[in-house]
Amino acid sequence: MRISYSYKGIIEQEKVFGDDVIVGRLVPGVEVDLDLKFDRWVSHRHARIWVKEGQYWIEDLGSRNGTTVNGEDICGKGSRGLQPGDTINIGETKLSVKIPAELPKRETSSNITLVIDAKRPAYSLEQSASGDAERRLAILYELPLQFGEEMQLDLLLQMIVVRLVEIIRGSARAALILKDPVSGALLLKAHIPLGKPYVSMTLAQRALEQRVGFIWQRAGGSAVTQADASADCAMYAPLLWKGKALGVVSVDNYQRDRVFDNDDLRLLVAGAQYAAMAVANQLLQEELRRESAIKSNLLRQFSPKIAERLLNQRGRFRLGGERCEVTILCSDICGFTTLSKEMEPESVVEMLNDYFSGLIPVIFAHDGSVDKYVGDAILSVFGSPGPDPEHYEKAVRAALGMQEKMRDLNAARRAEGKVTCNIGIGVHCGEVVHGFVGALEPMGFTVIGDAVNRASRFCDGAHAGEVVISPELYQRVWRIIQDADAVSIDTKENENLNAYLVKSLKQPAARDQ
Repeated sequence: MRISYSYKGIIEQEKVFGDDVIVGRLVPGVEVDLDLKFDRWVSHRHARIWVKEGQYWIEDLGSRNGTTVNGEDICGKGSRGLQPGDTINIGETKLSVKIPAELPKRETSSNITLVIDAKRPAYSLEQSASGDAERRLAILYELPLQFGEEMQLDLLLQMIVVRLVEIIRGSARAALILKDPVSGALLLKAHIPLGKPYVSMTLAQRALEQRVGFIWQRAGGSAVTQADASADCAMYAPLLWKGKALGVVSVDNYQRDRVFDNDDLRLLVAGAQYAAMAVANQLLQEELRRESAIKSNLLRQFSPKIAERLLNQRGRFRLGGERCEVTILCSDICGFTTLSKEMEPESVVEMLNDYFSGLIPVIFAHDGSVDKYVGDAILSVFGSPGPDPEHYEKAVRAALGMQEKMRDLNAARRAEGKVTCNIGIGVHCGEVVHGFVGALEPMGFTVIGDAVNRASRFCDGAHAGEVVISPELYQRVWRIIQDADAVSIDTKENENLNAYLVKSLKQPAARDQ
């Protein structure tokens, strides 16, 4: 970037720098890019100017005498966007950044009004000008203790969004998104209220990439209709821990009039910093528990030597198998045992063949593969044997397609006077070992892992005509779902599971981007 500067109006120079410039005075132990050593009012590290994705930014670095942009003091106010023609004053030096007149176009519906560097301490008593600063600090100090007491990650994440809505005035909804460590995808992990979630993935990605918290306001003051799920004002802040961006939290003022201010944003960023510490600890504990469970499961299936080798290999296995993330679909005929007792064996086989021949093409049409038949049940896999980044959505679409096909098959069988039945479907995603197993003759492709067992449990809880998916899968496909209910299901093992009963999907054009 090009920066021109003048001292007391008599020294005028212009220099070319990179995309990130530290302005200050060069002294031993302090490195700066633009040295203003002639100005005694300039601090050693006074300000930072940088450009990212076409947008120019400036931030005061805690200087003694402050920094002004067009006469406005920005000290302690976080990052400030720069526009062509802006005048910057640092001490007795005037600076001007040569910004192109035409910057890359940004969303017309968004208006970022305030930005805070989420990597720095976000809230202190001195920074708050509001009369309830002490109350806010008291609430803030309680958060680490509350977050540290919760030992389950899913409950911790839900607690975080609940507390955010409680402590931030005027907020109506909150959401928490975590970044998948493998794929980098943003996953909706918690939100309130429990109705349809609303999160701008564009704004969430911006907070994550730029590592800043900010206030967003609807541009132009356009009104929100009753049917519109968006809000007039929202705040986003990243979850940062030890230099790593774990995810994003957001709150908005849906159906409320209050516009968030500087204190609200600082409180959100501070809360996000505490939340990131608790989340990072829980993720580490879960990883240790997962490794222990994997090793225990492998020791039940393989010799210790092979189990150790499988545990240490996260890529392609030399034994003919791979470890990867897949989606498992399990379908089962409801009440099959009772039904088959009243039928002749030949009729039972004919009925199964009739249904299987209709359902299997639906699975194949969505790029799924049939792992095995277990009596009247079908176990199918999506994302295997070949990788497929869309396997989560394809499995859900296949499940609803199978239920639709069952209605057609039943109508045809009733017309012929034949016995009909219904299926329940459970869908879950997770890590499995998949590959060819067995002796040379015969050899079969199969999947092994806890995800297969859990898919079967969600199938146990599905009633006739229902598609039940796990919370882990819902986090990945919620944007394509039109209608789903959060439910609690009972399995054959007397286990109670949280799940989602999916009723319909959005049309492609209605999908939230």
